Amino acid sequence: MNKWVLISLAMAGSAALLLGAFGFQHLGGLLPCKMCLWQRWPHGAAVIIGIAALGLRMAPLAWLGALAAGTTGAIGAYHAGVEWGFWPGPASCSGGGLDMGGMTGADLLSMNAPSGLVMCDEVVWSLMGLSMAGWNALASFALMALWIAAARR
Repeated sequence: MNKWVLISLAMAGSAALLLGAFGFQHLGGLLPCKMCLWQRWPHGAAVIIGIAALGLRMAPLAWLGALAAGTTGAIGAYHAGVEWGFWPGPASCSGGGLDMGGMTGADLLSMNAPSGLVMCDEVVWSLMGLSMAGWNALASFALMALWIAAARR
Protein backbone atom coordinates (compact mmCIF):
# COMPACT_ATOMS: atom_id res chain seq x y z
CA MET A 1 0.00 0.00 0.00
CA ASN A 2 1.24 3.48 -0.69
CA LYS A 3 1.59 6.12 2.00
CA TRP A 4 -1.51 8.06 0.94
CA VAL A 5 -3.74 5.02 1.30
CA LEU A 6 -2.23 4.28 4.72
CA ILE A 7 -2.80 7.88 5.85
CA SER A 8 -6.39 7.71 4.57
CA LEU A 9 -7.02 4.45 6.45
CA ALA A 10 -5.49 5.77 9.69
CA MET A 11 -7.46 9.00 9.46
CA ALA A 12 -10.69 7.11 8.69
CA GLY A 13 -10.02 4.79 11.63
CA SER A 14 -9.82 7.71 14.06
CA ALA A 15 -12.96 9.23 12.53
CA ALA A 16 -14.77 5.90 12.92
CA LEU A 17 -13.72 5.57 16.56
CA LEU A 18 -14.94 9.11 17.24
CA LEU A 19 -18.25 8.41 15.52
CA GLY A 20 -18.58 5.20 17.53
CA ALA A 21 -17.97 7.07 20.77
CA PHE A 22 -20.57 9.68 19.85
CA GLY A 23 -22.97 6.90 18.87
CA PHE A 24 -22.57 5.16 22.22
CA GLN A 25 -23.16 8.49 23.92
CA HIS A 26 -25.99 10.01 21.91
CA LEU A 27 -27.77 6.93 20.58
CA GLY A 28 -26.92 4.40 23.28
CA GLY A 29 -27.22 6.78 26.23
CA LEU A 30 -23.81 5.87 27.70
CA LEU A 31 -22.39 9.08 29.11
CA PRO A 32 -18.59 9.42 28.92
CA CYS A 33 -16.39 9.90 31.94
CA LYS A 34 -13.61 12.48 32.07
CA MET A 35 -10.97 10.04 30.78
CA CYS A 36 -13.26 8.93 27.94
CA LEU A 37 -13.39 12.55 26.81
CA TRP A 38 -9.59 12.81 27.04
CA GLN A 39 -9.34 9.92 24.56
CA ARG A 40 -11.44 11.74 21.98
CA TRP A 41 -9.19 14.78 21.51
CA PRO A 42 -6.21 12.97 19.97
CA HIS A 43 -8.55 11.17 17.54
CA GLY A 44 -9.85 14.56 16.44
CA ALA A 45 -6.27 15.75 16.03
CA ALA A 46 -5.44 12.65 13.96
CA VAL A 47 -8.34 13.38 11.61
CA ILE A 48 -7.17 16.99 11.15
CA ILE A 49 -3.58 15.84 10.64
CA GLY A 50 -4.73 13.32 8.04
CA ILE A 51 -6.71 15.95 6.16
CA ALA A 52 -3.68 18.27 6.21
CA ALA A 53 -1.28 15.53 5.12
CA LEU A 54 -3.50 14.51 2.22
CA GLY A 55 -4.41 18.05 1.20
CA LEU A 56 -0.89 19.41 1.36
CA ARG A 57 0.74 16.15 0.20
CA MET A 58 3.03 16.29 3.23
CA ALA A 59 3.77 12.71 4.23
CA PRO A 60 6.02 13.73 7.17
CA LEU A 61 2.85 14.85 8.96
CA ALA A 62 2.18 11.13 9.39
CA TRP A 63 4.60 11.22 12.33
CA LEU A 64 2.23 13.65 14.05
CA GLY A 65 -0.66 11.31 13.25
CA ALA A 66 1.28 8.47 14.87
CA LEU A 67 1.84 10.65 17.94
CA ALA A 68 -1.88 11.46 18.16
CA ALA A 69 -2.91 7.81 17.79
CA GLY A 70 -0.28 6.72 20.31
CA THR A 71 -1.47 9.37 22.75
CA THR A 72 -5.09 8.23 22.69
CA GLY A 73 -3.90 4.62 22.87
CA ALA A 74 -1.84 5.39 25.98
CA ILE A 75 -4.76 7.23 27.60
CA GLY A 76 -7.02 4.27 26.77
CA ALA A 77 -4.54 1.79 28.27
CA TYR A 78 -4.22 3.94 31.40
CA HIS A 79 -8.01 4.21 31.63
CA ALA A 80 -8.46 0.45 31.22
CA GLY A 81 -5.90 -0.08 34.00
CA VAL A 82 -7.91 2.23 36.24
CA GLU A 83 -11.06 0.25 35.44
CA TRP A 84 -9.31 -3.04 36.26
CA GLY A 85 -7.93 -1.59 39.51
CA PHE A 86 -4.27 -1.88 38.45
CA TRP A 87 -3.59 1.74 39.49
CA PRO A 88 -5.56 4.71 40.79
CA GLY A 89 -7.28 7.12 38.46
CA PRO A 90 -7.87 10.84 38.82
CA ALA A 91 -9.39 11.58 42.22
CA SER A 92 -12.13 13.66 40.61
CA CYS A 93 -13.63 10.71 38.72
CA SER A 94 -12.56 7.50 40.40
CA GLY A 95 -12.58 5.86 43.78
CA GLY A 96 -14.80 7.90 46.06
CA GLY A 97 -15.42 10.50 43.39
CA LEU A 98 -16.47 13.76 44.97
CA ASP A 99 -15.06 14.34 48.44
CA MET A 100 -18.27 14.53 50.41
CA GLY A 101 -16.33 14.85 53.68
CA GLY A 102 -15.29 18.36 52.71
CA MET A 103 -18.81 19.44 51.77
CA THR A 104 -21.15 21.47 53.93
CA GLY A 105 -24.80 20.60 54.50
CA ALA A 106 -25.77 23.32 52.05
CA ASP A 107 -23.45 21.81 49.42
CA LEU A 108 -25.04 18.41 49.87
CA LEU A 109 -28.56 19.82 49.49
CA SER A 110 -27.70 22.11 46.59
CA MET A 111 -29.68 21.65 43.40
CA ASN A 112 -26.57 22.76 41.46
CA ALA A 113 -24.67 19.56 42.23
CA PRO A 114 -23.26 17.75 39.21
CA SER A 115 -25.68 15.31 37.64
CA GLY A 116 -24.83 12.39 35.43
CA LEU A 117 -21.32 12.10 36.84
CA VAL A 118 -19.73 9.02 35.34
CA MET A 119 -16.94 7.43 37.35
CA CYS A 120 -13.72 6.63 35.46
CA ASP A 121 -13.15 3.37 37.34
CA GLU A 122 -16.53 1.83 36.44
CA VAL A 123 -16.99 -0.14 33.23
CA VAL A 124 -20.27 0.83 31.59
CA TRP A 125 -19.87 -1.39 28.50
CA SER A 126 -17.57 -4.26 27.58
CA LEU A 127 -17.09 -6.81 24.84
CA MET A 128 -15.10 -10.01 25.37
CA GLY A 129 -13.83 -8.69 28.68
CA LEU A 130 -12.51 -5.38 27.33
CA SER A 131 -14.12 -2.03 28.07
CA MET A 132 -14.44 0.76 25.54
CA ALA A 133 -11.17 2.18 26.89
CA GLY A 134 -9.41 -1.14 26.29
CA TRP A 135 -10.79 -1.44 22.76
CA ASN A 136 -9.81 2.15 22.07
CA ALA A 137 -6.26 1.39 23.19
CA LEU A 138 -5.97 -1.65 20.91
CA ALA A 139 -7.50 0.12 17.91
CA SER A 140 -5.43 3.25 18.47
CA PHE A 141 -2.15 1.34 18.63
CA ALA A 142 -3.13 -0.38 15.36
CA LEU A 143 -3.80 3.05 13.84
CA MET A 144 -0.44 4.25 15.15
CA ALA A 145 1.18 1.38 13.25
CA LEU A 146 -0.56 2.55 10.05
CA TRP A 147 0.65 6.10 10.60
CA ILE A 148 4.21 4.89 11.18
CA ALA A 149 4.10 2.70 8.08
CA ALA A 150 2.95 5.73 6.05
CA ALA A 151 5.66 7.94 7.51
CA ARG A 152 8.38 5.42 6.67
CA ARG A 153 7.44 5.19 2.97
